[in-house]
Amino acid sequence: MSELVAIEFDNATEADRVLNELRRLQKEYLVDLEDAVVVYRPPNGDVQLKQSIPLVKTGAIGGGLSGSLWGTLVGLLFLNPLAGFAIGGLVGAGAGALSGSLADYGINDDFIRSLSRDIKPDTSALFLLIRKAQPEKVLAELSQYKGKLIRTSLSPDQEAKLQAAIAKSAPAGAEAAS
Repeated sequence: MSELVAIEFDNATEADRVLNELRRLQKEYLVDLEDAVVVYRPPNGDVQLKQSIPLVKTGAIGGGLSGSLWGTLVGLLFLNPLAGFAIGGLVGAGAGALSGSLADYGINDDFIRSLSRDIKPDTSALFLLIRKAQPEKVLAELSQYKGKLIRTSLSPDQEAKLQAAIAKSAPAGAEAAS
């Protein structure tokens, strides 16, 4: 089962930096992210979401490949596989891009927007859906960043450890008691 973690940061770029660090840790097999979304609230107050998985691009590529394959097969029936490949690829890419733009993968965008209403202007937040992780190693790497937990599905003990790791200014043990 995946765990949800939402962390707010005091500046606009910290969430991006933490996500880049988590991607590095993912390459080292220390964490397995199912989904990650960076939320930024500029000074004008409008929340902006940056999805880690570009669904339109992914859908267009997948649709183009499958459309090309099916177009080639249908083209073989009509003795013109090259035209079938081209037409099938174009139609498949368009259909894939459309389905990608309508899909919502991982963390629900409405849920993210509802939680993001409370973050201050010129700050950022990171929403993570984590399949599995090696907590001790990941927490050690994240201890250089300062943030505040907004929401989590972790156990109270795990939540306290994570909050202590990302709250540099708090005295040691203060977070575990709360």
